[in-house]
Amino acid sequence: QVQLLESGGGLVQAGDSLRLSCAASGRTFSSYAMGWFRQTPGKQRELVAAIGSGGSTNYVDSVKGRFTISRDNAKNTVYLQMNSLKPEDTAVYYCAADPIYIVVVIQKRASYWGKGTLVTVSS
Repeated sequence: QVQLLESGGGLVQAGDSLRLSCAASGRTFSSYAMGWFRQTPGKQRELVAAIGSGGSTNYVDSVKGRFTISRDNAKNTVYLQMNSLKPEDTAVYYCAADPIYIVVVIQKRASYWGKGTLVTVSS
């Protein structure tokens, strides 16, 4: 069982930066693929970024060059550094974990989910 707790969301202006954090429970964090998803009302959930246990990363095109996903296995934490934020980045951001990287990246699914943190970007 893995429990995930996101933090770091908030209200910012366009062009600002935010760093989201996701603290995970469990002793096998380092073996899990981690992902950040986002969702807005009426829209399908979208995978924003993912990182495998070996450090490989994947990003949705709309955030490439602006967002960076990273992990600190010693702290059981995954981060999403978001720069040059745009109003269209406004969403609830969810942290997710799965033992299998392609489940997150290809199937856009995960076994474990956090409750989400709201990011609002004003224009």
